[in-house]
Amino acid sequence: MPDYGHDLQFGFFLDPTTGDPAGTLALGRALDDLGYDLIGIQDHPYQPRHYDALALIAVLLGQTGRVRIFPDVANLPLRPPAMLAKQAATLDQLSGGRFELGLGAGAFWEGVRAMGGPVREPKQALAALREAIVLIRQFWSGAPLRHAGEIYQAVGAQPGPATAHAIGIWLGVVGPRALRLTGELADGWVPSMSYVPPGHAAAGNAIIDEAARAAGRDPAAIRRIYNFAGEFAHVAEAGLGADDRQIVGPPDHWVEVLSRLALEQGFSTFILWGEPAGPRLRTFIEDIAPEVKARVAARR
Repeated sequence: MPDYGHDLQFGFFLDPTTGDPAGTLALGRALDDLGYDLIGIQDHPYQPRHYDALALIAVLLGQTGRVRIFPDVANLPLRPPAMLAKQAATLDQLSGGRFELGLGAGAFWEGVRAMGGPVREPKQALAALREAIVLIRQFWSGAPLRHAGEIYQAVGAQPGPATAHAIGIWLGVVGPRALRLTGELADGWVPSMSYVPPGHAAAGNAIIDEAARAAGRDPAAIRRIYNFAGEFAHVAEAGLGADDRQIVGPPDHWVEVLSRLALEQGFSTFILWGEPAGPRLRTFIEDIAPEVKARVAARR
């Protein structure tokens, strides 16, 4: 797969588990101070051990000054798109343009049902995702809403506030039809290595690129964001395997793997999962990230 030429960004997947509110907020501030580009927060409202993702994002944006934050990814069945668009615009404006919107069609349907949300078959979930993207963009355009779809209706609603910047809509999807939708309408793709290893990611990128071209879009208009787990070890696992579910090895191995993911598969944003220990966080952003940037820049 090609290098799409995007600037490289590095983030961390912040755990929204309850129980240590001071520690959660301190971690967000630490990531900001360390120079992380992004914080991703999963959105599972039916999970009793989790803070609400958007409420947590709001507080973190209020306590940080530069890092951008996004739901990784927002649970559409439990977040009506017009309200989600308003929440996103509010967070973006109040933070000075530091909110991005990761969006998913839904999963864990029994949990969704238990929270009062709809249970959708795959075809209907994809249709809802398509409508939501259109409706959210209509809201951000500033014009009165005229959306009368099969799933969502928002006719005559007055949008506002305005966004502070052009918020990206990044889809966390895996199926071929959803990947084609990503190429047709979205600004980014957010797979996770634990579910979509490099070999599958390459195939997914190809589907997105084909759909983008068919829609008259440049595939480079779609940022590729990779959630990944990793462990530091003295001995590296060999190369970049098609079925790898995480990166294991010393920092120079991480540099090699992330550089290849950028240059060969077009991933430009890397969101690290796992233990938020200080040395691990510093090694990733202070040692690994600059080396990946330098290696990619040299190849470009």
